[in-house]
Parts: sequence; C-alpha cells; structure tokens
Amino acid sequence: MSERNLLLVCNPSRKEAVDAATTLANDFKAGGFSLYTISDVVIPGVVKCDVLSMPRLEVAVVLGGDGTMLRAAEVTREQQIPLLGVNLGHVGFLAEVEKPPLAAIVSAITKREYVLDSRMVLQYTVKRDGKTVSQGWALNEVTVERERSTMVELFLEIDGRPISRWGCDGLICSTPTGSTAYAFSAGGPVVWPEVDALVVLPISAHALFSRPLVISPQSEIVVKVESKEAVLSADSLRKFDLLAGDRVAITKDSHVVKLAHLTNTLFSDRLVAKFKLPVEGWRGE
Repeated sequence: MSERNLLLVCNPSRKEAVDAATTLANDFKAGGFSLYTISDVVIPGVVKCDVLSMPRLEVAVVLGGDGTMLRAAEVTREQQIPLLGVNLGHVGFLAEVEKPPLAAIVSAITKREYVLDSRMVLQYTVKRDGKTVSQGWALNEVTVERERSTMVELFLEIDGRPISRWGCDGLICSTPTGSTAYAFSAGGPVVWPEVDALVVLPISAHALFSRPLVISPQSEIVVKVESKEAVLSADSLRKFDLLAGDRVAITKDSHVVKLAHLTNTLFSDRLVAKFKLPVEGWRGE
C-alpha cells in the first residue's frame, strides 16, 4: 500500500484547535498516515514543513475559522489538495456547518468518503510603466484601497472599456466564495458558490452611481490608480503597495481551490446558520 500523506493546519492561538489536532494526529498515525503541518505548533509525530519541502498530499484538515482556511489554501492550491475545514466556534462558509466528531473525520478521510466542492479563484497582475511588478491570486477577493490617505482615486475598466472613476475608500473584486466576506460587509450581493460570476463594487464612493456590478468570469477587470498611493490586498493575506499610474488587472484564474465536506450541505443552510436567519415555522417538505 502506498504512503498516505495528510496536512494538519490549526490556529495555534486556540487551545481547542491544537488539542483537536493532537487527537487527530494520534488517530491518523494509528491508521498509517504520515502527517505534516505548516502551523506554528509542536505535535508529536507531525512534521513541520513549508511549500518547498511538502510531499504529495492527499488532503488537508483545517481546524479553525475561514481565516485559517485561507492560510491553508496558500499552500494546497498548487497541488489541488482538498481542504476539509472544521469550525471551532463561529459558523464559517468554508468549513462544515456543524463541528463533526473527530472520529467521523478520521473515518471519512481513511475511507475517502467525502464530497468535493470546487471554488473559483482570482488572479491579479500589477503593471507599472508597462512592466509586471506583482502578481498573485485570491480565493475571496482582491481589493485596491486606501492605506494612509483619506480616499483613493480609482478608474475602472472592464473588457478594455471605461466604466467609471471614483473617489472612494477602495474597490473590491470578489469571487462567489468571497461574496459573503468583505464584499458582503461593503453592501455587495450574496452569490451562491455555483454561480459563475464576479462581483465588483466600490467602497464608500463619493458618486451617485456606486452600485455592485455582477460580471462574467471571462471578463478582464482593470483598476487604474489615479491617487498618489493605494494598497492591493488579496484575501487580506498578500499585500502590495501601489503608486499612481499602476494598473491592476484581475481575471478568473485557471486553478480552483478544492474544499472537502463530510456531507453535501446546501449553501442555503450555511447562509441560514451563519446569519441566524429567521426560518422558524417553515413548513417545507
């Protein structure tokens, strides 16, 4: 039988997450798995590694919230490794709706009995004086926003055509996955994950027209910085300082991020659980 490699990722600042990772590590080792982690924790039998030293992995188990899931996606995306998230507290959109028993996680992974869910990813390129100075990707959103100035001046183009110029706090380009994150807080629509679309919306724009835009994932979005400075943020993890004249091009990436779930839970149920929507008395059949 070939070796089975598994990545354990946990929030090191949460004792519950570290304790759960330790329990899972013991159970998986007993089942013949080799275990690795990128987290800043010491768990007996779990090897600390980085992207360059990581072997071919079968699946990643993530203990924490959506932020921990985003950090795990940084190292699993290239290998297309499924992420199975276990929420330890607030309900998130990337992990299981309810915290499953740890034994159920071990059983599902050992038997390879989990449901895969592919999520769209964005890629971005920053051009300065015609040269590429930064590039990367995001699962939730790419934002161009103010850092120190009172506002930023941004010009939006879609598919090579001008759309609008805004003095604003920033602009968000979101995937359906990210529509319930920063974009939602800024007044954007909730987009079901299976909808193939991108959301673009300015943040606190000084303009009569500043509505969210829902556009084709085949489109190219270009944000030109017209103020002295701004900052690009991808999933609030990868940041790059922008200067006047920089052009940020955003498109759908050729890669996806694969999520794993123990059951095929509907997004509608996740939405109700996350926002505690009033559905008592529903008489659906």
